[in-house]
Amino acid sequence: MLESSKFSNSKKHSAWISNKDFAFCTLALGQKYRLLAKELAKDLEVHSSGTMLVVGTDQPGDFSECANVIAFKQFQKGVLHCYHDKRFVIEKTLTKFSVAIQIDADTRIVSDLPQDIEWPPGITAGHTEALADHVKRYNLERLTTLQKIARKLNISLDDSIYIGESLFAVCRDNGKEKKFLKYWDIIARYLELNGIHSGEGNAIGLAAAKAELNISTNASYETINQARKHIDASLQKSKKKTLWAKTQNRLSYHYRLNLTRAIALKDFELYYQ
Repeated sequence: MLESSKFSNSKKHSAWISNKDFAFCTLALGQKYRLLAKELAKDLEVHSSGTMLVVGTDQPGDFSECANVIAFKQFQKGVLHCYHDKRFVIEKTLTKFSVAIQIDADTRIVSDLPQDIEWPPGITAGHTEALADHVKRYNLERLTTLQKIARKLNISLDDSIYIGESLFAVCRDNGKEKKFLKYWDIIARYLELNGIHSGEGNAIGLAAAKAELNISTNASYETINQARKHIDASLQKSKKKTLWAKTQNRLSYHYRLNLTRAIALKDFELYYQ
């Protein structure tokens, strides 16, 4: 995980966080998503003046002219996809702000956001449901693997909540948020080593259950949700890749896979037994 920097805001942490002790955060890997993140930053300037956007990206320099962006270097760490890499952006944001609002880069803000936004400690989300029911309905083939990692970590799968990942907030909660990120990291690695590379809402829900983070929704979330338009750029056709680009992707994939395997060897019993 990322090394934490000192939290620069001196405001005393209270039961509820309001005003500008929050920031949006997103992952922007590759030119397409960097361009989308820039558009998102422009939207925030128009509809939420003074609100910062923290961006984990392979090219931080691309955001040098975006006054409301805090960009940091981030490469893909997920073996096949980067869905779980959102955890690094959330972690970075929580070193500078008390609330990290995870929003996908391919999102537009189309109407004004209130200046005073409140978040309870823990996770605030909109799309939530019983995790086991969600998996049985949409990805039954993943159930056995999720049951295994839940047992290994002493998590009740039946009591865990699936969390929609395109928009949710994590508010500091006396260190529980750090435990949440730690277990998201562990669960993500286990799932990827077992061939599950997407559906991070399941990992988020299991990690939240392990960290005993409260999961709720409120008017602030609904205001943001109503003000956004999710484009879902992953469904759009990409340009045909060159042979060299395909070779690079293949080499990068095997590098990430072998690195993930090497890290997992440090806890052989958890990952391989």
